[in-house]
Amino acid sequence: MRRKTLSGQIYSYFLIVIILSLLSVGAFSYIQSSKALDGQVKQYMEQMIDSASYQTDSYLQAYELLSNTVSSNSDVRSFMEMKPDDSYEYYVYSDKIKKFAEASVQSVVTLYKQLNMIYVVGQHGRSVIYENQNLLNFDPVLVQEQYDNLMKIAGDGKIALLNMSIRPVDQGSVVTMARKVRGPSYGDENRGVAAIEIKLAELAKTWDRVSLGKEGFFFIVDDTGNYIYPPTMGQRKPKDELSSLILASGNQTFIHKYNGEERMFVSRKSAYSDWNLVASMPVKELRRPADTIRTTTLIVGLVTLVVALWLAYRFGRSIIAPIRELKESMRETEKGNWQYIDEIGRTDEMGGLIHSYNLMVTRLSDMIERVYEAELEQQKNALELGETKLERQRAEFQSLQLQINPHFLYNTLETINCYAIVQDSSEITEMVEAMAFMLRYSVQTNLEEITVANELNHVRNYMIVLQHRTGKEFEIDVAIPPSLLLEKMVRLTLQPLIENIFQHAFPDGVESYHYIRIDASKEGGLFQVFIEDNGIGMKPEQLAELRRKLEENRLAEPEEVEGKGSLERGGIGLMNVHRRIQMVFGEAYGLSVDSGWGQGTRLTMTMPETARPRIRG
Repeated sequence: MRRKTLSGQIYSYFLIVIILSLLSVGAFSYIQSSKALDGQVKQYMEQMIDSASYQTDSYLQAYELLSNTVSSNSDVRSFMEMKPDDSYEYYVYSDKIKKFAEASVQSVVTLYKQLNMIYVVGQHGRSVIYENQNLLNFDPVLVQEQYDNLMKIAGDGKIALLNMSIRPVDQGSVVTMARKVRGPSYGDENRGVAAIEIKLAELAKTWDRVSLGKEGFFFIVDDTGNYIYPPTMGQRKPKDELSSLILASGNQTFIHKYNGEERMFVSRKSAYSDWNLVASMPVKELRRPADTIRTTTLIVGLVTLVVALWLAYRFGRSIIAPIRELKESMRETEKGNWQYIDEIGRTDEMGGLIHSYNLMVTRLSDMIERVYEAELEQQKNALELGETKLERQRAEFQSLQLQINPHFLYNTLETINCYAIVQDSSEITEMVEAMAFMLRYSVQTNLEEITVANELNHVRNYMIVLQHRTGKEFEIDVAIPPSLLLEKMVRLTLQPLIENIFQHAFPDGVESYHYIRIDASKEGGLFQVFIEDNGIGMKPEQLAELRRKLEENRLAEPEEVEGKGSLERGGIGLMNVHRRIQMVFGEAYGLSVDSGWGQGTRLTMTMPETARPRIRG
């Protein structure tokens, strides 16, 4: 199985983080920008169509006023009642209608350019056709054919917009606005049709303002599915698939494949003319800005990825290189070659680690030299002092070795235990086992988190040794709920407090009414352990002095007490426990003391309920 390297793991993690970041940012940006652009284009097309529809309706309403004027003219209505064979009467009405048409058109100059012709046709077959100040004559059969069509399509008294012309040559280039006309009496039935033909070329100037890019286009479909504009669309069959979709969509936007290309169609139906004004643009053109954003994002992302991976590679090398150098130096040190590492130019944490390594190597080298010198000196003295002193010096040297190497003491205690078992001494066995467990637990000097159960077990071993030393039995009341036995706390904090109680709370010895109680609780994000006794307690000035020392947040040092030959250690254990809790969990936690003279003492260790250890260098 291939071993994973630290540099490979750092590089892999950097790669995953960078790729995930780029993918998430790129995808989110592309999706959001695409939606925003689609919405803006759709809104732009809708505004263009709404504007074109409004202007078209305005033009057509102006023509409707002209149509109303023509259809309500008394001469036009009388013309519908004339005798078809009376040439004189026809001449009179034709001249009157021509003069009326000229006056009407000249009064509305803005309509002049768009106007193709004005004509009235009666059911008697006679017609008056006016074009640009002239009266035209048409084939009566053709006129009758158009009249029949107009009478079928035109509404009763309402305006009808028709894609037709009375003149074949104008078919497809004009749109006809027609209205049925009654006789002189308003109660009469419809006697004919008055129609106005409007040039699409002039009206199209309004529609040509709809800017839809190179591949976009604008067209109009009437309510029967016929294509009104542009003329090229008139070649399509009425009510084909496209016009059917437009009629069915109403004012909705839809996407349809037109001439092998997907296009977006935005339709608006005019409330006045019942025309459907439609704008169309290719989907690929709509998505072109989004595609540009996507391409740019990919290019920038790839460049960023390459640069980030290069930086990650350099960063990994800057971390791994000194670690590898430190690893090789430690291998040489294991072989007995005291190898030092150059510290020049290294001021970061790695430099501090290398400095500590060099300092350790220096001290180990000095200690080895001292041991060798002591051993040589002992050998010299052994030769001079004789066999007895030599044996004594060997014992002292072995004692020194036991202090340097705790494993020697472990083996010695195991040997004593074996002898106790052979001699059937359960007291010695129990005491040695407890002492060995305490020693193994105590020599681990790192401030790591352990469980409450571990600390209670250490206290139990301490009580075993203490009871064998004093010959008195004493039980500690443990009231900690089972659910809190696996909570985390700092190593070697509970036993020193118990030892402090035995040393100072019961100065006259432990009596049967004395007690020590250990309890714990969790509340408000805090985990607290309480150690309470009913000893002599503390005087107010002693309690104030102890609290002042706890507030200084410093590890205590033993001090010489005047008039005594030994070191006074009262309070050292408490302050060290307090400071070590703060070194692991932070300044907000630690040990607090409540006591009264003759009323006992209550010690409280406060730690976070759930926290990671914070070891400060």
